[in-house]
Amino acid sequence: MSPNTVTVETTYGPVSGLIENGIAAFRGIPYAAPPVGPNRFGPPAAPQPWQNIRNAHEFGPTPPQPPLKGKLGELFHNPIIPGDDYLNLNVWTPDPQGRPAPVLVWIHGGAFTTGSSAVTAYDGATFARDGVVCVTINYRLGVDGFAYLQDAPVPANRGLLDQIFALEWVRDNIADFGGDPDNVTLAGESAGAMSVLTLLAADTGLFHKAIVESGSAHIGQTREDAALVVRAVAARLGVEPTAQALASVDVAALVAAQGEVSEDITLNADAERYGASTIASCGMSFMPVLDGEVVAQLPIDAIASGRGSDVPVLIGTATEEFRLFVVPTPLVAWPGVQPFKNRIRAYGAPVEFYDRYAETNVPPYVRNAPSGIASAVLTDRMFRIPSYRVAEARADALATTHVFEFGWRSPSAPNLLGVKLGACHSLPLPFAWDTLDNPDSAEFTGPNPPQDLADALHERWVEFARTGDLTDWAPYNATDRPVMTFYRDNQPVNTVVHDPRRDERELWKNELRAN
Repeated sequence: MSPNTVTVETTYGPVSGLIENGIAAFRGIPYAAPPVGPNRFGPPAAPQPWQNIRNAHEFGPTPPQPPLKGKLGELFHNPIIPGDDYLNLNVWTPDPQGRPAPVLVWIHGGAFTTGSSAVTAYDGATFARDGVVCVTINYRLGVDGFAYLQDAPVPANRGLLDQIFALEWVRDNIADFGGDPDNVTLAGESAGAMSVLTLLAADTGLFHKAIVESGSAHIGQTREDAALVVRAVAARLGVEPTAQALASVDVAALVAAQGEVSEDITLNADAERYGASTIASCGMSFMPVLDGEVVAQLPIDAIASGRGSDVPVLIGTATEEFRLFVVPTPLVAWPGVQPFKNRIRAYGAPVEFYDRYAETNVPPYVRNAPSGIASAVLTDRMFRIPSYRVAEARADALATTHVFEFGWRSPSAPNLLGVKLGACHSLPLPFAWDTLDNPDSAEFTGPNPPQDLADALHERWVEFARTGDLTDWAPYNATDRPVMTFYRDNQPVNTVVHDPRRDERELWKNELRAN
């Protein structure tokens, strides 16, 4: 055995990891059987056990997905690794034989249709370096993971079932990697954060703390609307919207049709064609479905009823989230006001909010164009206010809720108009993971991003993963509304602000309430 490798026994067989800069890294460990053949649209199943040592030295296959197009593809380096055995995970640990260390399990984002644990920004060595065992997982995406297929016995929310199965693997195996199965933090961003909140609402008991970056607990398709999306995909392929028919289609063709429908939903926000819950939830094509089982009700309603109340939560957003969905896309060049007002209305926000937000400019977040004003409204509609609603719903919870906001503005301008990304969606990731030196982040952050800001945000995530508590940072309450703000513009790197942008928050006092 090479001195640069280390072997750990798992419930399915032994795996070999690599020692890299003092960190043991295990990549591509199967936690479930390949979701092909009879497993294609079924619940996750145990993989075939193995007896010989299995090398876990490279990332495993990634879920089938369409490539990111245009400027978004340039901003996000999203590796595609072919292969059926894509229900795999990665583990970074400071010492497989050491004292039980806290564990952070990461669910990647990507609108439930793209992304994987092989994205280089998710380098778990940065957490292992600081004493936290880090696990990153893959799960089924798009049609395979979230399409609502009505031909029994196909379960809904297969992607969520994969996530739960991976958490069960962590519970049963992580002690052998030096992790503490009784101190697991589930973390995610975007669709991953929505997954975290959905699993918090499901009260699985498989994790003990939660970090929610740029998520929403108001995500959930009705079965009727989810069926509309599946029928649209099937129609493009010329097949019936059933598991049997879709399984007969070439995977590449299925992914392409799925991508076309997703793009149509994003650009046109057509609620009549794809269903009100599809559009108003976030304008995504695939997402958790209200199936009455795994997702019995909207997560915000379940959380308000007390589900997950014993789990400490760290939840936050970026100040200008929605700019990512405008600045690198054709929407940035839309002329006039009315198209943006139509988009605000489609996403379930009062259209008159556009004019109210147009009256407010809080330097450095100047809104001097229709796209900027609409982005501010939709940032609050999709991310900030839903995050506050989670914190408010947990006011009487047994465990604490801490709220943060990330405000540093990226100077990157991925368009011909020179419009900057600003403090947009996904920008906090290379800071929270302390991976600013990753070349794949450069297009997103621009040159010379502030390392001290990464130090501050990453340190807070590590602190929370260790203890579930945060020093010098009061839990959120509906009176003082303390929000830890991670800014750079002539302000301290991080400081608590009480009730930031109160006037705009109060506009939403009758909106997005838990039932």
